[in-house]
Amino acid sequence: MRHILSVLFAAALLPVTAAEPPAFVFWKSTDLKSYTEKLAPKVNEKKFANEQIASWGNHSAMMVYRKGDGEAEVHEKTVDVFVVQEGRGTLVIGGKVVGGKQTGPGEIRGASIQGGVNKPLAPGDVVHIPANIAHQVLVAPGAEITYLILKVNM
Repeated sequence: MRHILSVLFAAALLPVTAAEPPAFVFWKSTDLKSYTEKLAPKVNEKKFANEQIASWGNHSAMMVYRKGDGEAEVHEKTVDVFVVQEGRGTLVIGGKVVGGKQTGPGEIRGASIQGGVNKPLAPGDVVHIPANIAHQVLVAPGAEITYLILKVNM
């Protein structure tokens, strides 16, 4: 009996190692910044490359790299949260999508935005774009920008 109590007492003193909760993700800033090098060689004819890095039911995360202007877009039922990692650009927010066409369920895209407001983007900036708000990322010639997008479906 004394041996059993000694074993139980010793076990109680051992550190408890807890497992991470399901769907928990932790990205170091260096992990996210490495996407510039990873995505740059994959740039398409629109001067853009992206990679979805996680998905959890109604929300997901993707990394985006741009060497040129993006399309103007509106997500009718999706909120975007941008976290700029590297580079610089301009976010045009609000206004109306010029030549907007539905490209998928709840998705409208076009060439530009009329009547929007320009906001400079730099590393460390965080932007919340509500659903149904026109937005477009512009990148100056010779510049580039890498950012994380968290997408939350309403």
